[in-house]
Amino acid sequence: MRLEARLKLGFYPLPIPEAERIHCFLRFPDQQCSALDPCIGDGVAFAKITSGAKILRYGIELDAYRAEQSRALANEVIQGNCFDAQCPAESFSLIYLNPPYDFELGELNSQRMERLFLEQVYRWLKPGGVLVFVIPGPRVGECSAVLSSHFRDVRVYRLTESQSIRYKQIVLFGVRRTRHERERLRDDDITRARQWFASLARAPERLSPLPSEPDRQYPVPSGEPLRMVYRGLPLDEIEDLLQISVAYRQAAPVLFAPEGDISGRPLTPLHGGHLGLLCTAGMLNGIFGEGETRHIATWQSIKLVDRTEEEEDGATVVREKERFSNELTLVFPTGRIAILR
Repeated sequence: MRLEARLKLGFYPLPIPEAERIHCFLRFPDQQCSALDPCIGDGVAFAKITSGAKILRYGIELDAYRAEQSRALANEVIQGNCFDAQCPAESFSLIYLNPPYDFELGELNSQRMERLFLEQVYRWLKPGGVLVFVIPGPRVGECSAVLSSHFRDVRVYRLTESQSIRYKQIVLFGVRRTRHERERLRDDDITRARQWFASLARAPERLSPLPSEPDRQYPVPSGEPLRMVYRGLPLDEIEDLLQISVAYRQAAPVLFAPEGDISGRPLTPLHGGHLGLLCTAGMLNGIFGEGETRHIATWQSIKLVDRTEEEEDGATVVREKERFSNELTLVFPTGRIAILR
């Protein structure tokens, strides 16, 4: 995952039109049922998927601000790491899972977060419960061990909104098998299922798009209220208290270099390369101007790709050349934002 994605903790909300189409594939009971979103974000997509039902919504969210937003749309939200949360096994009627699209870095090997989240939460889904799994299509093969053994009636569709196309998202529907159903599975059944998931991962663009009119509906079983427990550290509280601790004050001079005061004029005129270095180093950021022209300026380095096409021996050859340039963002008191490249 790129640095920008890590800063927002892998939060890529599902487009609302996709959530509305997913909702049409679910048939909720007249009785009460329970649903979990272990990466609930702001809760908007989860609320849309489970709308119009007698449902208890539970969520887990690492980011404190988004957790507070989602509490307005859910019955209970834990602010913390999903892997430090505990709840009774086989308890939820529905799980909607849209995990971070990233690698978990380990000492011996690295694993995809999509697989780790699925392995963590599928046990919380009751037999006959419904899984709604949104991931990039090329990653479905890495989740095939759990999907092929523990889920039946699986259907997979390609998502078609612009943001979904950008991340090659697919949605998978499945029903968790009972223990008796798993015991009746043969090895060749599991092998065929894993091969099918591997073929989907190689060519997710060939999947049928998620239709507005469902070609089948998944009945969500009823469920009782349950209690989730968080066993992890209160990260935000620790972060707030850290800066006033004695140890932090002693370590700060070693960890953080003192801010330099940059002022004055250069002895000789600067050429373009010098200015580019100053810009991308943040030395030309700040507040400038007066009155209506007063603005905040911030620079960053961006990568551009120049694409050219040439005819060689009757074939079209596409060449791409990467280069870096500077981008200036200006924010004015009126709220207007200008981006100059």
